[in-house]
Amino acid sequence: MRRILCLAVIAGIALAPSPASAQQGPSAKEVDKSIIRALKYLSATQNRSGAWAIRSGGESVALTSLSIMAFMAAGHVPGEGPYGDQLLSGVRWVLDHQQANGMFVHKAGHGPMYAHGISTLMLAEVAGMVDKSLAKRIRDSLEKAILLILKAQLVPKGIQHAGGWRYQTDSTDSDLSMTGWQLLALRASKNIGCDVPKASIDAAVAYVRRCAANGGFSYHPGHGVTATRTGTGILCLEICGEHHAKETMNAAANLMRRPLGFDDGFYFYGVYYCSVGMFQVGGQYWDRTRDHITSQLLRIQRGDGRWEASEGNEHAYGGAYATSLAVLALAVEYQYLPIYQK
Repeated sequence: MRRILCLAVIAGIALAPSPASAQQGPSAKEVDKSIIRALKYLSATQNRSGAWAIRSGGESVALTSLSIMAFMAAGHVPGEGPYGDQLLSGVRWVLDHQQANGMFVHKAGHGPMYAHGISTLMLAEVAGMVDKSLAKRIRDSLEKAILLILKAQLVPKGIQHAGGWRYQTDSTDSDLSMTGWQLLALRASKNIGCDVPKASIDAAVAYVRRCAANGGFSYHPGHGVTATRTGTGILCLEICGEHHAKETMNAAANLMRRPLGFDDGFYFYGVYYCSVGMFQVGGQYWDRTRDHITSQLLRIQRGDGRWEASEGNEHAYGGAYATSLAVLALAVEYQYLPIYQK
């Protein structure tokens, strides 16, 4: 069944849309075509080393991992199909850039825990899609990566920041954005049988809940609410089994009243979290979010298949960054990435 669906995506055959999608947003066929064009762009921008690079800082384990997950979200797997060799090359490049302490080497962007969380998430998702020898190497790598995440969470912090993560392994504060990636990485790793204590997940969930305020979620407890932060909080709670929690439903309702807009300083980051988070919530919340975000994305996709922030905080990251996050959002209904399956 998986292989048939993969071929459908490659060929541009539409997946059956819901009635709401057919009436209000782009059709499933239009979305499929958009994803195919985007993957061609990502394929063309991979370096010979196997890595992807951001505009302002060279090759990046975070961007390479996001790009790999974009292909997997659309049904492509390492070692198979038109992109199989490229994906294997990318996975091996990320593995080669893990330090002895478990940290995936940070090359560009924000603090090193961003790159580490994203790369750990990718490896947990790809572990079941490769041959036994590479799967063994990935699991060995995950053990060290998870241990580093758990140690960073246990650094003594004040009550407002306890349970979360920040830029560095020894940070004594936390933020929702960084916590989101580490929490997704831990959940994906736990789902494939890695040793992740329940207490660690519970502590992170408690931190996310403290970030809930004014019908949304904030970067730190007590700070301002934005659509991107709200999507992050929603996804964190949903992925951790807190389905339709009070904080989630208040935030989802607020996100429908004040949806993600181009004025958000991290629009493409928000595209990912709002789409995947509201998909987990489901129902009218997902229907309306899908129609809103897919309409936005298809309208601004460029001729060569890429997305790119023309200004603002994300401009420095370049086309592969925006394109990978857009594909992860558009392809969420395919449900190929295990962590996002309902």
